[in-house]
Amino acid sequence: MAVAGGGWAAACEKFRSARTLSAVESRKDPETEPYRSKYSARALLQEVKQQLSAAEDCGEARLLAVRRAVLEYELGVNHTDTEELSAGEEHLQRCTQLLEPHRLSRDCVSLYIQAQNNLGILWSERDEIKTAQTYLESAEALYNQYMKEDGNPPLDPSEHFMAEEEKLTDQERSKRFEKAYTHTLYYLAQVYQHLEMIEKAAQYCHTTLKRQLEYCGYYPVEWALNAATLSQYYLSKQCFMESRHCLAAASVIFSQAGQVPSTEDNETEQDQQDLRQRKAEIARCWIKYCLNLLQSARKLLEDNIGELDPDRQLELKAQRKKEEDEKENGRKKAVLFGTSDICDSVLAMEEKVSSVYPLDFQEAREIFLVGQNYVQEAKEFFQVDGYVTDHIEIVQDHSALFKVLAFFEEDYERRCKMHKRRIDMLEPIYADLNPQYYLLISRQLQFELADTYYEMMDLKVAIGNRLEELDSHTIKKINSLAQLAIKYYELFLDSLRNPDKVFPEELEEDVLRPAMVAKFHIARLYGKLITSDSKKQLENMQTSLEYYMFLVDYCEKHPDAVRAVETELELSKEMVGLLPTRMERLRAKLCPFI
Repeated sequence: MAVAGGGWAAACEKFRSARTLSAVESRKDPETEPYRSKYSARALLQEVKQQLSAAEDCGEARLLAVRRAVLEYELGVNHTDTEELSAGEEHLQRCTQLLEPHRLSRDCVSLYIQAQNNLGILWSERDEIKTAQTYLESAEALYNQYMKEDGNPPLDPSEHFMAEEEKLTDQERSKRFEKAYTHTLYYLAQVYQHLEMIEKAAQYCHTTLKRQLEYCGYYPVEWALNAATLSQYYLSKQCFMESRHCLAAASVIFSQAGQVPSTEDNETEQDQQDLRQRKAEIARCWIKYCLNLLQSARKLLEDNIGELDPDRQLELKAQRKKEEDEKENGRKKAVLFGTSDICDSVLAMEEKVSSVYPLDFQEAREIFLVGQNYVQEAKEFFQVDGYVTDHIEIVQDHSALFKVLAFFEEDYERRCKMHKRRIDMLEPIYADLNPQYYLLISRQLQFELADTYYEMMDLKVAIGNRLEELDSHTIKKINSLAQLAIKYYELFLDSLRNPDKVFPEELEEDVLRPAMVAKFHIARLYGKLITSDSKKQLENMQTSLEYYMFLVDYCEKHPDAVRAVETELELSKEMVGLLPTRMERLRAKLCPFI
């Protein structure tokens, strides 16, 4: 052909220089000229393109077409990189048109798939997700067809501008081709996520992560974050073994990024900060794992009043061992990440925490302690000063870990101490919080503090019921806890009032159940207050009746609310019927003294 000898060697050199400018030199471009190297690369590619346009095919029309397609591809990526999407699309389309008749051949298939990938990315950036999906699924189908019909390592696009002695080995060709296909799957995972095809997105994300490890094509921090994110999908499906495996792999791969440095070097301070943040984010995913596993176990084990059901516990223990062995062996094959050395590290990490439901206090405590360690790790980065919301969410998770551990504890006194730990971590945070700026979090804390005091009061009552006679210390403690619970429930209810301090006639859906539960619990708490003063007892009963009446009246006016508080409404109606009679009896006793 006309581009021969020295001319062809010069064209190859220009092509190589253009790729170096784009991939390497562009990173050093100043902020004032961010695309300087990209524009220089484009000029070189245009020169080579002109040389090829002037060439005569001399019976090598196909070879010439493929080389022109390579240049169109490089120009397409170049224009996309410089945010000139329309021009980028034109070049990429020309590339695929030139390759179309030969797209399944060894010298074209890799380039065609990469062009399809880039068209998929380009349309994603335009928010045309369906169009992006079409290109990427086309690339996926082509890969599968080629591997089925041929399967030999195809040429890398860069080889079309290399001398024979510079050509790549089959091993390197295969590695680059598989990397291009991994990119296809990676972008498809994102497309499916955008289209809310969550299960398919998770499947493609998992396959991508496996392939990245297999072909060593990943950045440790990015890979670890993607694996940790995937773990949360599995968590939502209650696939705890898969979730743990993703998190264990995330922790192992993240450690490849190196220990978090503690140097004074200002140039890398931001990098250190980013690394610390990512480590804390993975720790937060571990917290959610431990918390969800404990909470799911609680749901399996609790009876109709929220206590641990011993018969259910024995039944689950009996069936667990056999089931888990069978299930784990079957499922592990599908999810395992990495080569043998990575697998060993991941399996060692997995052994630190169970993936099966804890069925007693000891098993629950082991999971709790792992979660608590990750709480400390996450709090090291997400401190109150600078990360208020994140810090509070982590403390709330820590409180939730104590709450669910208390469910497994049989001893009421020890259970009470666990709830006291929750109070000690939540109250200082609430005290320092400005509700004007953090209204939602403030409400969450008010309600959780009220609920915790409420549970402690119930436990103290249960402890008192075991005594022959209530002593003054126990009575004082029960009353104190009840009054503190009332205080925080009232604070929560007050936060729902308008600026004129008027309680809403109709509650918003997101606060309907919490508000009704708060009213119901306050009614019950007034009934639990212990006093030897009959007048005070009568006042408490009257207040209790008013709160029960609120629930009944509200549900009569707003029938849609009934579904949210069926149990509480039924009990409230019962108490509205019973309390007036009890109050009359008490008044009759008081009559001689009034």
